[in-house]
Amino acid sequence: MYAVIQTGGKQYRAEPGKTIVVEKLAGEAGAQVTFDQVLLVSSGDGGTITIGKPTLAGAKVTGEIVEQGRGEKLVVFKFRLRKNYVRRNGHSQDYTAVKIAAIEA
Repeated sequence: MYAVIQTGGKQYRAEPGKTIVVEKLAGEAGAQVTFDQVLLVSSGDGGTITIGKPTLAGAKVTGEIVEQGRGEKLVVFKFRLRKNYVRRNGHSQDYTAVKIAAIEA
């Protein structure tokens, strides 16, 4: 069984027992989190697939926060040829690792 959820402006495939990395959520490690924007639920065996318009009413995915962290550093480099313009900046995105516990459809 799996579900497609939406959080942080992105969509993720969630399966019970798997860990997904999503945009930063409020909460400490060990806290429970519920995703109620479920776009699709599938039985996983090629049987039934339920698609929401745009979300499924009454469906939710629950999980536990495993880790709050920061991604690797990205370098942002801007350059204009023959204009004496060079800018170098760095950025690290915050993330939350969530272990999916259950899918309720």
